[in-house]
Amino acid sequence: MDKQTLSYTDESLLGKTITLNNCDREPIHIPGAIQPYGFLLCLDEYTQRIVQASANTETYLGQPAESLIGGGLDRVLAPDQQAKVEALLGSLGTAPQLLGVRLDPVAGRPYFKIIMHRYDGVLWLEFEPVDHLEGAPLDLPFLNAALGQMLAAGSVLEFCQHTVDQVRALTGFDRVAIYRFAADESGEVIAEAKRDDLDPWLGIHYPATDIPQQARAMYLKNWLRFIPDAGYAPVPLVPVRNPVSSRPPDMTYAVLRSVSPIHLEYLRNMGSAATMTISLIQNGKLWGMVTCHHLSPRLVSYELRDLCQFIGKTFSALLASKEQLDNTEYQLRITERQSELFEHVTVSGQNNFVDGLCRYTPTLQDVFDCGGAAVCFNDEIVTLGTTPTPDQIRDLLVWLQVHVPEEVFSTSSYAALNPAGLAIRASASGIIAASLADAPGNYLLWFRPEQVRTVTWAGQHEKNQTLVDGQVFLSPRQSFEAWKQLVENTAAPWRPVELEAAKEIRLRISDIRLKVFNELQSRARSLTRLNAELARSNDDLDSFAYVASHDLKEPLRGIHNYSLFLLEDYADKLDEEGVHRLQTLVRLSQRMESLIESLLQLSRVGRAELELEEVNLNEVLEEVSELLQLRFEETQTQLIVRHKLPTIMADRIRMQEVFSNLLSNAMKYNDRPEKVIRVGEAAIELFPAINRDELYVFYVQDNGIGIDPRHQTNIFKLFKRLHTPDKYGGGTGAGLAIVKKMVEKHGGLLWVDSQPGQGATFYFTIPKISR
Repeated sequence: MDKQTLSYTDESLLGKTITLNNCDREPIHIPGAIQPYGFLLCLDEYTQRIVQASANTETYLGQPAESLIGGGLDRVLAPDQQAKVEALLGSLGTAPQLLGVRLDPVAGRPYFKIIMHRYDGVLWLEFEPVDHLEGAPLDLPFLNAALGQMLAAGSVLEFCQHTVDQVRALTGFDRVAIYRFAADESGEVIAEAKRDDLDPWLGIHYPATDIPQQARAMYLKNWLRFIPDAGYAPVPLVPVRNPVSSRPPDMTYAVLRSVSPIHLEYLRNMGSAATMTISLIQNGKLWGMVTCHHLSPRLVSYELRDLCQFIGKTFSALLASKEQLDNTEYQLRITERQSELFEHVTVSGQNNFVDGLCRYTPTLQDVFDCGGAAVCFNDEIVTLGTTPTPDQIRDLLVWLQVHVPEEVFSTSSYAALNPAGLAIRASASGIIAASLADAPGNYLLWFRPEQVRTVTWAGQHEKNQTLVDGQVFLSPRQSFEAWKQLVENTAAPWRPVELEAAKEIRLRISDIRLKVFNELQSRARSLTRLNAELARSNDDLDSFAYVASHDLKEPLRGIHNYSLFLLEDYADKLDEEGVHRLQTLVRLSQRMESLIESLLQLSRVGRAELELEEVNLNEVLEEVSELLQLRFEETQTQLIVRHKLPTIMADRIRMQEVFSNLLSNAMKYNDRPEKVIRVGEAAIELFPAINRDELYVFYVQDNGIGIDPRHQTNIFKLFKRLHTPDKYGGGTGAGLAIVKKMVEKHGGLLWVDSQPGQGATFYFTIPKISR
């Protein structure tokens, strides 16, 4: 038996009444009973004789459990079926093996699925009745689409939402939710898919005690637990104790294992008649669970449960990468806002750094997630967002000077350190305080409100019935109240990246106030060194461009040409697979050459200086349309230019490339028989916020497939495609990234307005400048 399980349970409670006072020590791994939607036979691992059976065998087999003890599988199975089972018994481990059989010796010859494993010196044969021997075929298209969604998810929350949608689609449960554990082992529902008429659970929090430690230990071993009918009466084993070990067998890996009566009562109080739970595990620890609920009993086949378990394991394998995406995105956002804030501070100068922190966007408050911020300098307090009052902040400053020697201090529960914190917990349960060097009483402060005030109860507020025969039972509403008691006066914890950002901001402000000649001189030397390194890096980039355009492209052409020669000369000597592989080699070499060309083009755009001149955009558009004329005719595309375009100061070649890329995309991403592209200068009333004395606004509009708004930022990223490489004519995904860089090089902006199936309009601005 596992030592970890032993440390959480008390086997002396076996057979005794389980209450709220002892359920945290309940030996749930040895209940001595099963759920009655199937029956169980326990075989001695050496003799392969039946040593225990569930008391409901008479219901399924017409034979009482007592009559089976000491017998063999011939009491249940025909000789051919018995041989199949016995052939598997020797290789069993904790991982289950599945076999579909017809019980020929039983009246009616019913079908069952036998789920077999070996554990605790016992061969476990769990029988689940089914309508027919063969399970439903594996839906590979669904599974492929599901895994594709999980892989493509750009954040943990999106990843979780895809997962609950998929599990609900597979199983048909009324509600499927993901429950994530916090560092203190409390939990929160962060994603759900449900029937429209059910109240949402999103944001509901539960205390750690709702899932006892022994249950968590079992979730780490057995990935899935299933209860098709929460109103069941447990069926005992006969005998309850294994004759060999003189104790109940360890049912950790048993599918039919009966669960805690406290848990069943909890489910009934939730209104849940059937549940399935899938563990989500990261680095050997329970990260969370997929929890499924149904308002009526629901039997889900073993094959579907196994597929859901596969989804849970896939989720667990991909989770770290999704969390890294979230962390990287948040860190990048902090870094970007920090850089902008430093620019404001630098422009404001040494004497007006407070203006740089507070007057312009982003402010000190905007750098990372918080409720409010304050700059305390020379007895003045400037606040941003939701903060304590100035007098309360002054009291906080006094406390900091007496009790906090650190340059940067943080807490998620100020009230736990200072009773005066109770008065400001609504806005400042969590605090980061960064002292400004050589300036007593001068601080940068960030505040977070009490966490419980930021959580909205998403379910019904009335309490469920909690008193039955004088015994109190847990309910979801009670659990939320228990969680509230645990986190009162406490804010969401500060993340390490936020504390690092506070330290960096403090150092930057301190530098501004404490500049001395030696520091400036040191930084000047550092800048000189960095410039020299940058120059060397640019030389390296030039060398890379040369190698990529010559040394790399030449062997690629060789690979491409020799592949074509092989196809021409030996296609009739190769089988279909060989020809296919050569064709794939040709296609991949062409794609690699396109990628290298796109990288080179993007590099040239970023580093080459613009050659500004007066450019007649009508002439530019006419030149581009002439080059694309054949493609217009092939794709039946009509180009319409609205009104005469102006003459602007720009780089003529770059403008040609901008229009060429946008027109090519408008043709490519269009599945209509008659394609229409409109080009023109946007009407003034469309963008009242844009100063038309300073900017031109142009558009390229198509009637194509359109772009979902949630993807409209990603399409401008390098090599970012919203389709497979072989769809819509392929492509490298670099075109819009190049257009964006060209427009920004001119000092303009590029954006898109689109809906799926309604075409897309790309707008870009060019500054109005004179020679």
